[in-house]
Amino acid sequence: MGRCDLRWLLLGLLGAAGLGPGAAAGQPLPGSAEQRCFCQVTGYLDDCTCDVETIDTFNNNKLFPRLNKLLESDYFRHYKVNLKKPCPFWNDSSHCGIRDCAVKPCASNEVPGGTESASYKYSEEASKHVGECEEAKRLGAVNESLSEETQRAMLQWTQHEDSSDNFCEADDIQSPDAEYVDLLLNPERYTGYKGPEAWKIWNSIYEENCFKPRTIERPLNPLASGRGNSFYSWLEGLCVEKRAFYKLISGLHASINIHLSARYLLQDTWSGTKWGHNITEFQHRFDEVLTQGEGPKRLKNLYFLYLIELRAMSKVLPFFERPGFQLFTGNENRDRHTKNQLLEILHLTKSFPLHFDENSFFAGNKKEAAKLKEEFRLHFRNISRIMDCVGCLKCRLWGKLQTQGLGTALKILFSQKLIENMPESGPSYGFQLTRQEIISFFNAFGRISTSIRELENFKNLLRNVQ
Repeated sequence: MGRCDLRWLLLGLLGAAGLGPGAAAGQPLPGSAEQRCFCQVTGYLDDCTCDVETIDTFNNNKLFPRLNKLLESDYFRHYKVNLKKPCPFWNDSSHCGIRDCAVKPCASNEVPGGTESASYKYSEEASKHVGECEEAKRLGAVNESLSEETQRAMLQWTQHEDSSDNFCEADDIQSPDAEYVDLLLNPERYTGYKGPEAWKIWNSIYEENCFKPRTIERPLNPLASGRGNSFYSWLEGLCVEKRAFYKLISGLHASINIHLSARYLLQDTWSGTKWGHNITEFQHRFDEVLTQGEGPKRLKNLYFLYLIELRAMSKVLPFFERPGFQLFTGNENRDRHTKNQLLEILHLTKSFPLHFDENSFFAGNKKEAAKLKEEFRLHFRNISRIMDCVGCLKCRLWGKLQTQGLGTALKILFSQKLIENMPESGPSYGFQLTRQEIISFFNAFGRISTSIRELENFKNLLRNVQ
């Protein structure tokens, strides 16, 4: 019997004696806080051939430092987003009035000069005409001096947002409401946005978009009756694709909660504000006793999400490796350095020894597989639309970015043949990524990578806490 099995036996005995999770307040909890949060977060992950320890070592020692540095570059820190779109699902135009919910967009002189004109996809042919594009009177206009091939490519770039390969509903970056935001100046952290409004968002995501019948209730759902105990037996009975869908959403939810716990407002006085790790908040979300066993499951789903996005990173290398592809901001030397950084990271991801095998998804009967894939895509696309219902603008910003990033990862994973068949020169008609997809994809994975790294910090902080 392992250490975690012994702990669950102990918790069962405590529960029978009235001293378990439902015991009266003030009762000491068994074991250390570190054990209660991380005891079960070890070993192999379900539906994978990879273990937690391999991911920790690879991410914390190799990938995280390099990825963090890349995301500080001008190209990846400036994200264009429309935070004024109305909620498409319910009538609620109210916004969080808390100071830390606000987002400060970039002034026009704060965005790198080449950023606006570089919203197009970069191919060798398009890159030759960056100058002409910059002279266009309005963003999106096609300069008639460009070759017919490039004009066709640009037309496809503007139209492909609605293609059947996209897992997200992208913002119209031509809209006057779309603004550039410096992600480093608007970091994801605890804002005070919580309660019924926040739970309404997550409840809509889980209850209406995770293939779950209403008769099955999620554990610890504050908006449910609390009667359901059959959730995991139902989940295990699903096909691998639908089970993975739930794990991805749960993993994303866990990652966001880690960020909020790691960058918590600890002090707000006349002398200044102090942000840092709030171990009480972390325990509230992930302690196995306080969450009735849910916390460790959430953390393992985070690792599953990491594997999915890491696999997409390794698959997309040929797209960025083409000689003429640019990460354009207008500073040639800096842009070349940024691309070299990116390629170094992508090559590093290919060296990971235990990648997730996406070929297990949508296998079998082709007609049924295609139907399931489309259902999968539409459910995720719906979740991306729910982000426009988030009342906290900073939460909305990071929610939109991370759902678009995950949607882009799924798009990459299911476009393997298109990526393999891309021409080495000229426009790529089959597989394309917009600037917004690129920025959201790498920043979203940066958030997941940061969460994995933060778990090590919380382990150390909780080691001597009861």
